Amino acid sequence: MTTTEALREALNAVEDPEIGMGIVDLGLVYDVAVDGEAVKITYTLTSMGCPVGPWIAELVWSPAWSPELMSEDAKFILGY
Repeated sequence: MTTTEALREALNAVEDPEIGMGIVDLGLVYDVAVDGEAVKITYTLTSMGCPVGPWIAELVWSPAWSPELMSEDAKFILGY
């Protein structure tokens, strides 16, 4: 059975192409929910003008992303 923790770990292997850091550490993944075989992931981009935006089918803009959503490791690496 897939767990939310396993999904977050797998999603963090997806790196932001401009920053080169995992999307979970960057705070772009807001929620991961597992319901049987169905998975719902709520996520966003760092900005509405993000160049990879057209390649992503569904995303949310609320709440707006901010550096405060990043993991402590990401904040340290990026100087926040």
